[in-house]
Amino acid sequence: MASTHDAAHAPGPLEAPDLPHLPGVRHRFVTLSTGLRMHVAEAGQPDAPRVLLLHGFPQHWWEWRKIIPVLAERYRVIAPDLRGAGWTDAPPSRYTAGEILDDVLALLDHLGSPRVGLVAHDFSAFVGYNLCFDHPERVAGFLCLGPHPYLHFTPHMLAGVPQLWFQPVVATPRLGAWALGTDRFPRRLLTSFTTSPESMTDEDQAIFLSRLHAPGHAEAGSALYRNLILRETGRFFTAAYRRRRLTVPTVALLGGADAGIRPRMLDVHGDPADDLVGHVIEGAGHFIADDLPDAVATHALELFGRVL
Repeated sequence: MASTHDAAHAPGPLEAPDLPHLPGVRHRFVTLSTGLRMHVAEAGQPDAPRVLLLHGFPQHWWEWRKIIPVLAERYRVIAPDLRGAGWTDAPPSRYTAGEILDDVLALLDHLGSPRVGLVAHDFSAFVGYNLCFDHPERVAGFLCLGPHPYLHFTPHMLAGVPQLWFQPVVATPRLGAWALGTDRFPRRLLTSFTTSPESMTDEDQAIFLSRLHAPGHAEAGSALYRNLILRETGRFFTAAYRRRRLTVPTVALLGGADAGIRPRMLDVHGDPADDLVGHVIEGAGHFIADDLPDAVATHALELFGRVL
């Protein structure tokens, strides 16, 4: 497929001819202070306020293909491939929330971005909340495509557990990498949690799977599940965050058709945050940005319009 590159910012030869084309998007590769060689997609005016988009699993920057053009009309949009995903390197280790947060901070420093609007989905929501808690001065506002960190466990939430059957498979050493390296298993992960065949076309699936099948990436996905997703999910459900106050203006979105998550997860008990609201997006599943990108873009523009 055709690709667009920003040669002026690339540190060396451009080596990704398979990058999918999205009008207005520039691509570059940067080597971070953490040692990671990261691919970054960017759009919008360079001097505009900056919005950082962090993808979920098993996706990469292409998750935001329907969001980037809208946000780029007003903001400089930065959509990196995180460690082990997309066109970014997939080293064999360092897949905890803290280590991926280190990559994100290093990227912001490299780009000279002291403060950004943040959108994060799936596992990146964990990274996003850690960024808000530990470095609130770096985040003007956070749009989370997932629950907030003050979950109050109720028995009805157990109804969603069967939908998460794939998680122990992905997290198991060797088995997880083997399963992710097949075609059928990851394709089912991508299509079973959307609400329409048009949400993620065959071409979109191929773009995601081609990079998941790149050397080291399936192993990285399994390590991500073991070291970040399952651990941080446990911290959410055991109230590990309730002792920390969220000061960054935050909007949490859940898909109303997401069978693995219940709307009551957005209930807020007590006064744990300065500015926290939640919305259920009816008609969207887990992949909200794929199912209903207009709703995501609307919430992003509303939030960032008042904080950036």
